[in-house]
This record gives sequence, C-alpha cells and structure tokens, in this order.
Amino acid sequence: MAEQPQPISPVKNFFAGGFGGVCLVFVGHPLDTIKVRLQTQPKPQPGQAPLYSGTFDCFRKTLVKEGVRGLYRGMAAPIIGVTPMYAICFFGFGLGKRLQQRKPDDVLTYPQLFAAGMLSGVFTTAIMAPGERIKCLLQIQAATGETKYSGSLDCAKQLYREAGIRGVYKGTVLTLMRDVPASGMYFMTYEWLKNILTPEGKSVRDLSVPRILFAGGLAGIFNWVVAIPPDVLKSRFQTAPPGKYANGFRDVLRELIREEGIASLYKGFTAVMIRAFPANAACFLGFEVAMKFLNWIAPDV
Repeated sequence: MAEQPQPISPVKNFFAGGFGGVCLVFVGHPLDTIKVRLQTQPKPQPGQAPLYSGTFDCFRKTLVKEGVRGLYRGMAAPIIGVTPMYAICFFGFGLGKRLQQRKPDDVLTYPQLFAAGMLSGVFTTAIMAPGERIKCLLQIQAATGETKYSGSLDCAKQLYREAGIRGVYKGTVLTLMRDVPASGMYFMTYEWLKNILTPEGKSVRDLSVPRILFAGGLAGIFNWVVAIPPDVLKSRFQTAPPGKYANGFRDVLRELIREEGIASLYKGFTAVMIRAFPANAACFLGFEVAMKFLNWIAPDV
C-alpha cells in the first residue's frame, strides 16, 4: 500500500498542480516541438531522404533555420492552457483519491491510485484537446515553410471560422485515449517511487529534492511509454487537412501501419524520452514546493 500525506486537499492540489505545469512547459517544450515535427513529417518520395533523419538532426536543423525561438514555437498555447490544465489534472487526482477514501486516514492501494490518475486524465481533456491542436499546427507550419497562422489566438480564430467548435476540438477522442491510461500510470508510478525512495523511519513528505526529481522524472517516462502510440495518432489526425481521415483515428492507424509499419507508432520516441525525465521532474518538484508553501500559509484548508 502507498503512504500519502493526510488529509488530501484537492484545492491545494489545484493550485500546486498549476505551478508544476508551468515548470514542465518551460523545461520540456523544445523537445515537444521536435517530437511533433518528427511525428508529422511527410513521407519522403522514393530516392529522397526524409526531412529529418532523427531527433538530433531535427534539433540541429531547427536551431540553424529558426534559432532558439524555433524550439519554443507554439509555446503560448500550452502556457495559456497549462496552468488550468495541470491545476485540473492534480485536482482530479486529489479528488479521485478522496472519493476512494472511507475515512480521511485511509491509505490507498496502487490500483486505487491508478484509478484516481485516470480520473485526472478525463478532467484535463476539455483544455488539453484544443491546446494540443493549436500547438501542433504552429509547430509544423515553420517546418513546412508556410505561415498560415500568426500565433495561437489567430490559429484558434481560423479553426473556429473554418469548422466551428468541432475544428478547435478535433482529436478529442484520441486525447482521451492517450491521457486516461497514461495519467493513471503517471500518478501511480510517482507515488510508488516516492514510497520506495523514502528512507525507513522517515515520512514521504520529507523526501529530498534529488529524490523528488528522480521519482517525477521516471513517472514521466512511464507515462509516455503508455502514451506514445495514441499521441502519434493524435498528432497526425490533428494536423491533417480537413476530410483526410473520414473515419477518425482508425484511418490514421491503418495508413500508418500500411505505409510505415508498426514502428511508426513510436515516432519521436527518443525526443519524448529525452524530454520526459527533466520536464516531469520539474513538474513534480514545482508541485511539491508549491504544496509545502500552501500547507504553510493555509494548514487547515
């Protein structure tokens, strides 16, 4: 069973999670840009080399062509969305834990923590889906040489003008397919690692910064091991021209398997894994620091 600080406060989780999400974006966005460009690059013609041969080639070409700003392309959308998104994510996890407690001092099992994490994935989809749609479109337009959107707000306006709210929320089902199981794995792994890393006789609340970073980083890796295949499908679907995939993700899956094989579902794997550890380490450290501050200023909430 997992030891948890008591009592659980979804409200504190909300504010601390928002701060953790901001930390995650600043650390992880450059490699997220590379991941999306690798996942969405066009299939090369016979005899031609692909646009990017891999993670480091994409990183180098982006730096040479666009500078450091190119690595942060499209960051406004996740920054605007990430504070409420991660606030809701951690709130959902806290609420999921509380709903499964019969008494405030009940300690949850790891399957219960997984279930609480899945609830957080459901909670975040309303913000995550349009944010991901806008981010992906902005990240790939620089690579294609087109400048259809001047920024996040312009992208949202054009999507709404062209297809209404459905255009903005394109890819919602795939976002759910990615985030619900991955969020369960994410939070369960973090709680499990915190318990393992806590020295005997010590409280999990007193875990050192290096151990929090390690637990958060590994939790991010476990999260993306589950999330990468639906994330590839989501990126392809959200950046495709209108009407290309009439049957949704099933058409994307069939096309990828037919043309590029099963390995195509793990495109961007290296970029994701390089990003996952530092970004999620920063996220959970930000969360824990914010939570300690909130417990200090409002111990009874």
